[in-house]
Amino acid sequence: MKKIEVIGREISVIKMNKEDFVCITDIAKYKNPEAPADIVKNWLRSKNTIELLGLWEKLHNLDFKLVEFDQFRKEAGFNHFVLSPKKMDKYNKCYWITV
Repeated sequence: MKKIEVIGREISVIKMNKEDFVCITDIAKYKNPEAPADIVKNWLRSKNTIELLGLWEKLHNLDFKLVEFDQFRKEAGFNHFVLSPKKMDKYNKCYWITV
């Protein structure tokens, strides 16, 4: 795994299928070094984030379960809605984030 420096912080980068992926946990540590997982969880609750992830998965993941994902999309943005990377992985079979 290689690292890049952004605003004086090291961000991990991995290559999968000839594409680079950055570790958003490393980015979240910029805002909250003690609890980056909370930053990521809050980001995952956003309706805009859910829409982006759904579109990305439809385009790039042949195993994407659109019907199950629609449940997430309908709930996104409500205070009771929580989507963790682990829960997302259950439906996508895709490891795109580590927390």
